[in-house]
Amino acid sequence: MKKACIVFTLTILFTSIGIAQTSYRAALGLGVDAYDEATFFGATGKYFFSDHHVGQADLGFEDGGTIITILYSYHKAIVGSRNQLRWYAGVGPSIILVDDFDNIFSLRPHLGLDFKPKGVPFVVNFDWRPALVLSETGDSAAASFGFGLQFAIK
Repeated sequence: MKKACIVFTLTILFTSIGIAQTSYRAALGLGVDAYDEATFFGATGKYFFSDHHVGQADLGFEDGGTIITILYSYHKAIVGSRNQLRWYAGVGPSIILVDDFDNIFSLRPHLGLDFKPKGVPFVVNFDWRPALVLSETGDSAAASFGFGLQFAIK
């Protein structure tokens, strides 16, 4: 939890660097999904279908488990940021494939920030991703967070 707070604070601090317009169509990179008592590391990618509608896919790994998450998000620029800093909200499913255990299916609403500084080809994002477990195994978790560092593709 402390790590998530530090990452969130650093993301907010980076918002004071330059003011420019976010102009990328897709992004690929590394992501962290801090889910309940497990932290998954892996690949993440997103694609802007339009200025506001975004699809994202995450594939994360941890000892004995793999998480696959597909998210839809609505992105909107924060007033005064000239599209450099955006908030987003959405929802999507996750499945955790666990060795020697039943798979865990969950619904993941999310709310976060997306930051793309001027002249830098990277995107940083941080979001709150509570997990509402739909399967018979696993527990719902309110304190789940996602963090991504991605290379922007025009």
